[in-house]
Formats: sequence, C-alpha cells, structure tokens
Amino acid sequence: MIIYTSESVSEGHPDKLADQISDALLDAFLEQDKRSRVAVETLLTRGVAVVAGEVTTDGYVDVAKTVRDTITAAGYTDTDYGFDGSTCGVLVAIQEQSQDIAMGVDTGGAGDQGMMFGMATNETPELMPLPLSIAHALTRQSAEIRRKHPTLGIRPDAKSQVSVEYDEEGKPKRIDTIVFSQQHGPSLTSSGVEEIVRTRIIDPVLKAYEQYNTGEITYHINPTGQFIIGGPQGDTGVTGRKIIVDTYGGMAPHGGGAFSGKDPTKVDRSAAYMARYVAKNIIAAGLAQRCVVQFAYAIGVAQPVAVNVETFGTSTIDPHEIATRVRKAYDLSPKGIIDELGLLNGVKYLPTAKNGHFGNSSFPWENTKNSDKLK
Repeated sequence: MIIYTSESVSEGHPDKLADQISDALLDAFLEQDKRSRVAVETLLTRGVAVVAGEVTTDGYVDVAKTVRDTITAAGYTDTDYGFDGSTCGVLVAIQEQSQDIAMGVDTGGAGDQGMMFGMATNETPELMPLPLSIAHALTRQSAEIRRKHPTLGIRPDAKSQVSVEYDEEGKPKRIDTIVFSQQHGPSLTSSGVEEIVRTRIIDPVLKAYEQYNTGEITYHINPTGQFIIGGPQGDTGVTGRKIIVDTYGGMAPHGGGAFSGKDPTKVDRSAAYMARYVAKNIIAAGLAQRCVVQFAYAIGVAQPVAVNVETFGTSTIDPHEIATRVRKAYDLSPKGIIDELGLLNGVKYLPTAKNGHFGNSSFPWENTKNSDKLK
C-alpha cells in the first residue's frame, strides 16, 4: 500500500493571484502584438502589487488597469480583506528583453537552457493523477460557491490537499485524507466554516469520485481553527511559486521553470505543454498506460538536445522506440511547438493560472488528434 498526496490552491491564493496577473498581462500584450516577447513577474503583499520583467512589443497595454481588473476578478473587492483591486498600489518596472537572448530566439532557437517534463496516466478521464484531479476540483468548487453565494461569508483564499491510497500495482484504490483550508469572514464560526466546506465544497466533489469513496476518509478542515487573514494580507504572493500545483502534483519530475507570464518562445512553458501533449498522445496511441516525457534544450538551439520517455513498465513497445517516434512525428523546436499547438492563435493564458495548466480539455495541448503519428 502506498499513499500519495497532492495539493491545489484557489485562484485567491496570493501565489496563484500573482500568476493570474502575469498571465493577464501576457494575454493583453499578445492581443496587441502576437510577436510580443514577454517575461513578467508579479509580487503581491498587503496593499501593493509589484510588476517587473522584460517586454518587447509594438502594442500598448495599460498595465495598472490590467493588474487591478485581475485582482478584482479574483474576489478581492473590499479593503476588509486586506487587499482590494480598486485601492491597492501598483508599481511597474518593465524593460525590454535582453538583446543577447533575442539573438538566439529570433533565429528560431530556444530562449533558455533547461529540461521540461510532461505526464499522462490513464487513472482519470483527463489522464491526470487522481490526487491532483480531486484537489483541483475542490478549489474550483470553492471559487464557484463563493461567487454564487457571497452571503455565505467565505473569502477568496483556499487550499486543498488530497491523499489517495494506491495498491501494489500502482492503481488508485480509495481516498484516504482530505485537508481543506478556507478563508472566511469574522462572523463565521469554525463549525460554520466546516459545515459550508463539507456540504457545499467537499461532498459535491466526492460524488464525482464515488468509486474511490470506499472507506473512512479523514478530514482536516481549517485545522488551525481560524482562517480570516488570508490572500496577500497574510502571505506574500510571487509568480511561479506553485509549480507542482501547476503540473502533476508531485507525481512527475519538474525541470524547475515556471509558466505564467512567459510568452510561447520560452521553452519553460511551451516545451512543458508539448511534453504533456506528447505524453497524452502516447497513451491515446495505445503505446503505454502511464508515461513521463522529458525534453532538454540549449539556449539558441532549436531542437532539443535530449528526448526521453519513461513508461514505468506499462508500454507495449520499447520506450526508446517511442522516443524515436516522437522525434520523427513532431517538430520539437520552439517554432514547431508554437505551430503544432497553435500557441499564438488566440490562446488565452489567464485560465491556465487557475486549477493547473493540465487536464482542462479547452487547452490545445490537451487534444490527442495526432496520436496516429506515433503508431
């Protein structure tokens, strides 16, 4: 028996809010000029949002307005929350992209060195690890309930954590533990928050996973007893600090590069999306039941310096042969990835900064239309 745990955070969590601001700015720049080069970081603390980074564009974006609109959309609309989109300070420190980087990117090379991983597993319909799928579903439900029922008194910040028991063959058996922390107003008691979380957030989600609700589940709801101070008032938020929440919940390795605020020429983002796309197509082609795909790049070099496929003993052919087929089937250069996935064809990146970058069928890297290329 193995118990595996993954976590998620809501769109009102300060780190996730920072990600959303960075991606909202990316969307705005790409809408003005799809050739924009963007690498934007956001830092949030009580009453202040700081935006810094490098942008080269022929468009114009009202950065402060975009920041405020994003904060407001995430639910921070009252100074009582310690952070309010309409009144917080916005500091902007943006400069042009380094010409040393542009030299390599303009010729079609990768914008940086690094390794990127993508995973797919057949344990859920969306081919994502079960603990993370449930954890994301919980934080998604929290945001929906808060928006639909503002009088309940729950606030934007929330965190979930789900532990799932796996058998010796690596198959999920049952949900073992659920941890959920929900920010709330001062008028709510701990028992009142627990009732809201159990009946309106956890129970509806578990109905979708009832086949894994086969034993006694341990619950820890707001285990400190109170969660009034939250969001940027309670914890500084920074872009790219939830990379495991963004990816596979710890089930797969991570190269270390964050996603949000980066345009698709940055392989930290686009190659990680391509690795997920390839991993899903490997499963769809019937070549494996579970796999992790790794790419590695050198700055200024178009094609990856390495392509590896790990199938954990579930593949129908040798994993090295799968890797060979991947190289032949797909153009893995930054331009090839952008074209294959349509990453500059009107894709909106802000939604990726909520509930993970993978598993959402609306994202183009989640489709398996080209799996026949691998057969």
